[in-house]
Amino acid sequence: MWKQENNRLYKKFEFENFSAAFAFMTRVALEAEKMDHHPLWTNVYNKVEIWLSTHDAGDTVTDKDRELAEKIDGLL
Repeated sequence: MWKQENNRLYKKFEFENFSAAFAFMTRVALEAEKMDHHPLWTNVYNKVEIWLSTHDAGDTVTDKDRELAEKIDGLL
């Protein structure tokens, strides 16, 4: 479940291994590029953390962030 905190949507994902985490990040990158809406994220081994906010709207959460979050969930 995505959490809204500090004017961002946040979610942590955990995978079987690094390859699965990286494959997920690749799928997310392709969707983000289509939307021209790029996440702040980190990856350590099998964990991926993602923060979403809209810079053009003053770094707040907008419908664009919610849409990308929904697309990201659909990639699992």
